[in-house]
Amino acid sequence: MKRKTEERGSLDANGLPESKKRALSSEEAVARFRDGLFDTAEEQKYTEAYAKSTPYVLSITTLARTLPLMYFSYSYYHGVICPLIEPTLLQSVRQEIQEHLDFTEKETDIYKIFQSGDLANLDGLDDSSLSKLPSLLKLRDAMYSARFREYLSGVTNSGKLSGRKTDMAINIYTEGCHLLCHDDVIGSRRVSYILYLTDPETPWQAEWGGALRLYPTKTEKDAKGEDVKVPSPDYSLSIPPAFNQLAFFTVQPGESFHDVEEVYHPREDEDKSKKRVRMAISGWFHIPQEGEDGYEEGLEEKLAERSSLAQLQGRGDIYDLPQPQPVPWEEPEVAGKGKGKVEEQTEGAEFTESDLEFLVQYLAPSYLTPDIAEEMSDTFSSESSLSLERFLNEKFASRVSAYIEEQERQGLPASAEEIQSQTEWTVARPPHKHRYLYQQTTSGDTANPIKELLNVLFPSQAFRKWLALVTGVDHLTSHDFLARRFRRGSDYTLASGYDGEEPRLEFTLGLTPTTGWEKQEEEEGEESEDGENGESQQSSSKPKKADVEAAEHPSVGGYEIYMAGDEEEEEEEEEEEDAKNADQVLRKKAKADPAIYRSAGADEDDGILFSTQAGWNRLSVVLRDSGTLKFVKYVSAAAKGDRWDITGDIGVEFEEDDEDDMDGEDDE
Repeated sequence: MKRKTEERGSLDANGLPESKKRALSSEEAVARFRDGLFDTAEEQKYTEAYAKSTPYVLSITTLARTLPLMYFSYSYYHGVICPLIEPTLLQSVRQEIQEHLDFTEKETDIYKIFQSGDLANLDGLDDSSLSKLPSLLKLRDAMYSARFREYLSGVTNSGKLSGRKTDMAINIYTEGCHLLCHDDVIGSRRVSYILYLTDPETPWQAEWGGALRLYPTKTEKDAKGEDVKVPSPDYSLSIPPAFNQLAFFTVQPGESFHDVEEVYHPREDEDKSKKRVRMAISGWFHIPQEGEDGYEEGLEEKLAERSSLAQLQGRGDIYDLPQPQPVPWEEPEVAGKGKGKVEEQTEGAEFTESDLEFLVQYLAPSYLTPDIAEEMSDTFSSESSLSLERFLNEKFASRVSAYIEEQERQGLPASAEEIQSQTEWTVARPPHKHRYLYQQTTSGDTANPIKELLNVLFPSQAFRKWLALVTGVDHLTSHDFLARRFRRGSDYTLASGYDGEEPRLEFTLGLTPTTGWEKQEEEEGEESEDGENGESQQSSSKPKKADVEAAEHPSVGGYEIYMAGDEEEEEEEEEEEDAKNADQVLRKKAKADPAIYRSAGADEDDGILFSTQAGWNRLSVVLRDSGTLKFVKYVSAAAKGDRWDITGDIGVEFEEDDEDDMDGEDDE
């Protein structure tokens, strides 16, 4: 719980309690860093390297992937200092963390990590607790000392940094943990940093993952002709962790895009006893606050206007891929007028023999029987959702499965540009919203079973009639379909809202042939137990507190979740407190942002309205209201294959009687 200011006593010039004053002299601060760091020649070396780091330079770190240089016109400044801290002090810090601090697993659409509390507020602890963390306190005070702030300000040329507003936390990434693409822009942040505390006795291997990865941007024009930065779907620079290494960069709205690579599970042929624990202290240096040297009145408000939230709502949307392509779904043509026309319209909405003959080529016959259709309609009327197993008939499903398995055997090029030029797929972008491979509807194309579903079955009047029948929603006005492939170790969609005036129907046909995406049903009547990682893999259950130790049977993501939007405004103070506790995270809490749905409290309301795991031949249908969030969780590299599906957004119109019926059902 955040302690009230009046409970902490008076503050000194550094924003610290007078009773626990930790302001350091220049000599004291310098002694806590490695020898020679503050020498003029050393400082000049890092200053020059930082100034030359845009576009990215190979000399700073390992270049893991390249794009054609013509693709990006700008990349943000960044730097690496290794070693940074006096080694004995940092090893003591690591030991204190391991012995005395607890961590909580948290998971949202954008990250999965283990978090500590806020280190900036350690002074609020009692003296007994503080006595167990002397080295950690020394490190924190050194990092935010006037001497180091002056040093970092000079290296980055970013302007003066606050010593009053401190912002740091410890984050642990074990196998499966990750942080997806974002630009770090919240409030008054000026410089972002990560100080790595990996095991000094076992050097971190680049192939274990966990790297800080930076994304280049391209300058485009928005609808008003103004410049807007559009990030590439591919990162261009990878900085692997190393003990006592500081990675840092200037926070720049719409430009400083980065992520933290997943920490990968060991392969079958590797020694699994060696746990991969990416421990780091991370945080931000902020702009000077009122009363500090360098304070600029109104600057924080100007920065807020260019925040990540503004980017998400933003001016570069015209460069998003895919762009929506709703197609009107025309009513069946009928002749006549008046009463006769109404009767013919009703008949036109009913199945004909030719409709059934068409649908039975694709759908399982059981879903075409009147009694089952009525049951589905009743279920949807009461729950606003359906989940149908074995939706496609066996003959057509076998064609789909064979096609997908062959596609996975063939593999894919590495970069987005190569994928688009060499295959039929396009990579969704920008990466701070989503990344996956997709194909949109192309009239009449039946080159493979995926395209046949996308271009023949789903746009047909017969399917429209079936969908109206099983949902009880008669007026389906438009459709927009996508075939998607989520590559393991790469793809996801972040939580996005729907802001239409009317609800809409959305469906997803899961076509993932591989196993291991969800916990199998217990055999011989045994009760379902939580997994060894402390969280059930059933889509409807809430995970419990997890241990930092990696799971024997990893959760691989790939599930699709609908969540209630945050309708109420959060207080600014609470938003910033939440942001402090997430590694370089993220965005202000707002209506279009996700809540934490996996955390220590199993009894907490997770806000999930509907969820479904990646799976084979499963159709889910949801009536989505305005404000509802939706995302597909990042697919772990530990998955046995890619996640495949076809999705549809269906426009609907409700008559007044329909809305009254729905309201009545909700009241019940």
